[in-house]
Amino acid sequence: MATEITAQELNTELFTNEKVGEIRETVGDGMAINALSGGVDSSVVTMLGHKALGERLRTVFVENGLMRAGEAEQVVDFFQKLGITVEVVDARKEFFAALAGITDPEEKREAITQSFYRNVFGRIVRESGAKYLLQGTILTDIDETVAGIKRQHNVFEQLGIDPQEAFGYRILEPLIQLRKDGVRKIGEALGLPAELFKRIPFPGPALAARVIGAVTPERIETVRKANSVVERLLKDTGAFQYMAILHEDRVTGMRDGKRDFGQQIEVRCWDSIDARIATPTRLSFEILEKLAGEIIREVPSVVSVTYNIASKPPSTIEAI
Repeated sequence: MATEITAQELNTELFTNEKVGEIRETVGDGMAINALSGGVDSSVVTMLGHKALGERLRTVFVENGLMRAGEAEQVVDFFQKLGITVEVVDARKEFFAALAGITDPEEKREAITQSFYRNVFGRIVRESGAKYLLQGTILTDIDETVAGIKRQHNVFEQLGIDPQEAFGYRILEPLIQLRKDGVRKIGEALGLPAELFKRIPFPGPALAARVIGAVTPERIETVRKANSVVERLLKDTGAFQYMAILHEDRVTGMRDGKRDFGQQIEVRCWDSIDARIATPTRLSFEILEKLAGEIIREVPSVVSVTYNIASKPPSTIEAI
């Protein structure tokens, strides 16, 4: 495994030049593809890849139906301003079909992995003739997968899986020596706007990582609306990450003086540096009350809002 480079010892110019050279040498005169989700890691990889390959890197945003509200349009617009064309591929039907009837967290992650790498990206890579997929795996992804904490959807070789054999292409991971704070430094050095390199982390399985139980378009829409409220109200807290989680069981509530079996949203907000350990942000009760009120108003099916106060470990930042 590659040696860790901490954010403190990271020389951004040296690192960038080294990785750009490695990508050019590996890809040669061929084509590469990268998947851009709009998160910090994939955005930084996109910038590195285009610095190395220019037009020979095809950047694709996979619309899997699991993203935040307006994500595709926002990402395309951000990168268009940076001179990079992003192609949006609609794969919503494939992802929801793959997730149908699955409630186990590991099985969900595996369904997303197979849908993304074998089916959707496998098809895109085959059609393009590209032999390489550039992606933003970071060291924390590797650590958590190898340790058995949770299977990150983008980790293969460390589990003995050969992507060339499994999917038909090689995966290049230029950020694998860094953690999130180091990746942010590279993003800033590459000229990414602060709105991108300072974005809160967002999981590879997207909002599917925030639905406990079955993943359906309706349940994703519920957590998407709640998540929008959480991100809007907590964006100025300085927290590392914040999110809404949709629980599985319906809970007893009241509406218009009658019993109402509704849904429960759990809010999580974290203080952390690199996601290895995290503590719940000490939000004021006033903010918590505002969160509950706005979620219940904007997501009428919700009757209960809770706040997670368990640290990582034993909790993890995402629920799934």
